[in-house]
Amino acid sequence: MILHDRIADILPSWRDRVNRLVKENGDFKVCDVTVSQIYQGIRGVQIQVTDISYVDPYEGIRLRGYTIPELLEKLPRLPGCQFPLAGGLYFLLMTDSLPTFEEAMEVENEWKKYAAIPDHVIKMMHAMPRNTHPMTLFSQAIMACQVDSVFTRRYMEGLPKSDYWIPTLDDSIQLTAKLPALAAMIYNWKYRNGSVIEPNPNLDWSGNFAWMIENPNSHEYEELCRLFFLLHSDHEGGNVSAHTAHLVNSALSDIYLTSAAAMNGLAGPLHGLANQECLRWLLKVYNNFESFPSEEEVIDFARAELNSGRVIPGYGHAVLRTTDPRFTAQYEFAKKYLPDDELFRLVSRIYDVLPGVLKENAKIKNPYPNVDAINGTLQYHYGVREFDFYTVLFGVSRVLGISAHAVWARALNKPIERPKSLTTAMLEERVSGKPDTIEVEM
Repeated sequence: MILHDRIADILPSWRDRVNRLVKENGDFKVCDVTVSQIYQGIRGVQIQVTDISYVDPYEGIRLRGYTIPELLEKLPRLPGCQFPLAGGLYFLLMTDSLPTFEEAMEVENEWKKYAAIPDHVIKMMHAMPRNTHPMTLFSQAIMACQVDSVFTRRYMEGLPKSDYWIPTLDDSIQLTAKLPALAAMIYNWKYRNGSVIEPNPNLDWSGNFAWMIENPNSHEYEELCRLFFLLHSDHEGGNVSAHTAHLVNSALSDIYLTSAAAMNGLAGPLHGLANQECLRWLLKVYNNFESFPSEEEVIDFARAELNSGRVIPGYGHAVLRTTDPRFTAQYEFAKKYLPDDELFRLVSRIYDVLPGVLKENAKIKNPYPNVDAINGTLQYHYGVREFDFYTVLFGVSRVLGISAHAVWARALNKPIERPKSLTTAMLEERVSGKPDTIEVEM
């Protein structure tokens, strides 16, 4: 398979590079940690290395060094389609090189071999109560696929450590292949007639989700899926879902266990649920006025929200100091495909005035919109109006990045992650200047 061959070709130089870095510079200090950082979630502490993606404060997410505009321009796409193939993106994430159209299609065709959902996964989901949250179902469905893990079987057979990445890649291909069908199965069972629709062999990985939920605006929604899944595929290694995946996978848990753990983190209100909270707030603004609000009315409403101590969701970012390019990409999509949509017009109006309001507070470092400020609006326009499902779509995309991280962690023989903890008394002694008696595990 093309991904196996390409990674095998470049892996020796990557292993040499990492080994040389550790051997020659192992004692070099990268980051000093403060007491505030310890008690504030280790925010900003540089404790991990990944070459899959990086968030540039002024250019946004870079996937293998490429910005979002560059990816939208350079990645191959199907004839007649505006947005790239997910297979091409996956090739880039895995191999650190831009694919040709043929290479992107080879990944897409490999996915088609494994896209069907096993019967036991369908039966398991149908046995759950109807009020089960979609993210619970998504995590369970991923776990249920674990019985077919190639890595787990090969590991028990005594696979050499240097080859751990190979079955990890096999598992990653087979799991990612099923993700659109798993998401569609959950959507149809939760909100529609419960049908399990087979993937269309004539469609690509992204477009097939629109097919399997029988979206009436299928062509435009297929295009949105292509854009959405690319934009959400990865976001560095330190966010909750990515770091959870790295931690769990470092114990040599297979990609199914790893991804399910990551999805459980993504399901948290402070992580993956942000998109639906943004849409709720947008609808709150929309329903507050009898007619479409003026700029002055939006400004007054926003100030009232802030003065009451409420946070305006969808604006600001821990790293970014500019408008999120992922927001911009979806904003341009909306301008082309749904310029007259009332909620999009409201998104646009808020975008025009809210940064100025937020700048009135000197403590706000980034008054600009992030990706969540518009996500839900686009889904809502195309009839996917079940808010609690949005994070499943986020998860479908994010496993692309998570699995790429995992393959390379195993390829570079990264060890189990095991940081050291302190007691409060130890920390108090350390800051008071008493001799440090803590032994560091090597």
